[in-house]
Amino acid sequence: MKNSQIHIGVDCRLFSSKFTGIGRYTHEIVNYLIANHKGKITLFFNDPEYSKFKITKPNVQKILVNSPHYSFAEQTKFLIALNKANADIVHFPHFNIPIFYNKPYIVTIHDLILSFFPGNKMTRFYHRWAYQIVLKNSVIKAKKIISVSNSTKEDIKKHLKIKASKIKTIYNGVSDSFFPVKSQSALDKTLKKYKIKTPFLLYTGVWRSHKNLPRLIEALQILKNKNLDLSLVITGKPDPHYPEVLNTIKNLNLKNDITLTGLVGESELNHLYNAAKIYTFPSLYEGFGLPPLEAMKCLTPVVASNVSSIPEICNGNAILFNPYSPQDIADKIELLYKDTDLQADLIGRSKQYAEKFTWQKTAEETYKLLCSYHSKN
Repeated sequence: MKNSQIHIGVDCRLFSSKFTGIGRYTHEIVNYLIANHKGKITLFFNDPEYSKFKITKPNVQKILVNSPHYSFAEQTKFLIALNKANADIVHFPHFNIPIFYNKPYIVTIHDLILSFFPGNKMTRFYHRWAYQIVLKNSVIKAKKIISVSNSTKEDIKKHLKIKASKIKTIYNGVSDSFFPVKSQSALDKTLKKYKIKTPFLLYTGVWRSHKNLPRLIEALQILKNKNLDLSLVITGKPDPHYPEVLNTIKNLNLKNDITLTGLVGESELNHLYNAAKIYTFPSLYEGFGLPPLEAMKCLTPVVASNVSSIPEICNGNAILFNPYSPQDIADKIELLYKDTDLQADLIGRSKQYAEKFTWQKTAEETYKLLCSYHSKN
C-alpha cells in the first residue's frame, strides 16, 4: 500500500484551536493531515469539539467517543471505536491510550511533569498508580514515540527505560499569533484595562507548583529592596490547589506591585508580551516551554531557568538563572534590566531564532514519521 493511501487515525479528544497546549498541537497535526493526506483519515472526538468540527473532504470521518481521560469509557467505549475504525496507524497526541489497544500507533510524550512534580492534584495513591500504568503501557506498545525536546527524550529513556532508537524528537511550533505590535495605542489600551504599572516583568501560564511562581515573587521583593522600578504581571487563572502564589504575595506585602490579570485572550496576550520590559520563565520543569519563544517573537528579552528543556529550547537566546535561588533570579533580571546593550543583542537575534519553530514543520515531520513507520511494515 502506498503511504498516500494508508488509513491514519488521530485521537482528537483534546483537540482545540486555542493557542496553547496539546489541544493546539492536535489541531495543527489534523489540519496538516487534511490538507496533505489523500488516504482515509479518522478523527476521534469528545463533545463539544465533535459537534464543532466541520468535515471538508470526503476522505475524512469523525467519530464521537465521549471518553474522558482516565475514565472507564476510555478503556471500553474508546477501545471499541478504535478497533472498529481499524486504522493502519493511529497518532495519539497524549499518552492516555486504552490499555488493551493492540493495533499500530505512535504516541507523543510532551513531558513527564506528573512523574517529577505530581503537585497537589494527584495526591491519592490510585491516581498516581493509574497514571503510571497508562503511561508505561503507552510507550512500551508504541511503534514509535515522539518527544518534543531532546531533554524530554532523555527523561523517557531514563525514567521509562525506553531505547533511544524508539524515540524521535520533533519540536513544537510557535503560533503566528505572536508578533511585534506597532500600534502603541493598542498596547496602552490593554495596559489600561488591567491597570498595569510600567515597566513590568511578565509571566504567562498556569500556576502549578513546577512553575515556581513563589520564588519569582520573592525575587521581585529583592529587586524592590534595591529600589528597582519594576512591577510584575502574572497571567493565568488562580488555582485553588496551589494557594502558594497568593499567599506569597500577601506575606511579602507585594499586592500593589503585582497585577494578576486572570485568563487573557490571544490578542491581549500578544500585547502583554510586546509591552513587557522582560519576560520571566522560572519553571522547574518543561517538556518544551513555548512562552520564552513567544516572547522572543514579540521582541521582548527573556530570562529563564537553567533546567530541563529550557536551555535547549532557548539555545543561548536568553539569560539563564538558577530557579531554586530567588537571589539569582533577581540578579539576572537586574543584569538584563540595567544593560541596554544586552537587551538589544538578545532582541536582535532571538526573533529570527524563534521563527524557526513552526507548526508547519512540526506537522510535516510528524506526518512523515507516520508514513515511514507504515512503509517498514
